[in-house]
Amino acid sequence: MLNVAIKAARAAGAIINRAALDVEAVRISQKQINDFVTEVDHAAEQAIIETLLTAYPGHGILAEESGTEHGAKHSDYVWIIDPLDGTTNFIHGFPVYCVSIAMAFKGKVEHAVVYDPSRNDLFTATRGRGAFLNDRRIRVSKRTRLGDCLISTGFPFRPGDNFKQYLAMMADVMPRTAGLRRPGAAALDLAYVAAGYCDGFFESGLSIWDVAAGSLLVTEAGGLMGNFTGEADFMEQRECLAGAPRIYGQLVGLLGKYSKFAPAGDKAAVRQALANGADGSTDGAVDGADEAATTHPDSAAEDTQTRPAAAP
Repeated sequence: MLNVAIKAARAAGAIINRAALDVEAVRISQKQINDFVTEVDHAAEQAIIETLLTAYPGHGILAEESGTEHGAKHSDYVWIIDPLDGTTNFIHGFPVYCVSIAMAFKGKVEHAVVYDPSRNDLFTATRGRGAFLNDRRIRVSKRTRLGDCLISTGFPFRPGDNFKQYLAMMADVMPRTAGLRRPGAAALDLAYVAAGYCDGFFESGLSIWDVAAGSLLVTEAGGLMGNFTGEADFMEQRECLAGAPRIYGQLVGLLGKYSKFAPAGDKAAVRQALANGADGSTDGAVDGADEAATTHPDSAAEDTQTRPAAAP
């Protein structure tokens, strides 16, 4: 199954690379504000589905663009597909995007492929057998202090996203790390956590096809995956937190209060902090960060006291 997934990902990657040679000619439509889809997404998805169903006609399909339109409807085997994660990057010629394919059996991801066609980087994992980049075993980073870490994230961009709360989260995280990055393709962000290129990742509003393959890469590389409160059942909760084990715990300490699953008292404190910062300043967020530093000295205060200002 993993080999079939690799074949499908490379077929999609070839379509994407051909289109990238003349990205100005690609037809683009908009699903909603700032959420784009191209003819390349559709062509790549079709190539993946054809490859998978030729090998496994009895399997189910859950794909970003076509949903459950293809494949068997009630199979225990379901392929979860994002044919082009990072479409906005792709249509601007910004070379950070990937193909993401996961195979789930009875709701549990068993095989994963994330393929970066612009770099020809192939990330693969099978449950219980480890994670690999181009056939080389990968592990999450060994860093243990948040102040030494590079953390990746995704900015809110859809109508209705809580941008003010996200700014408060950034104000909590940024001063305590070596840097915060927003590459723009969640599946690749998770693959980079698995490879140790980033030490952690957090984002809200993600769909199952954004995180299914990347989550197995992270856990098979020795990392942890969950929602902002650290619960492992995150796949369809639209909250995603990943990292090396020690860093994951420290991020839960900082971000847990922003989770929709946080205790009522924490949610009220966040609402109050945001209201205090409603004049356009980030005072409320910074106050929240200071409070977090007091509440979680292991994860935050020590880092802020011992390291210089965060890198831009």
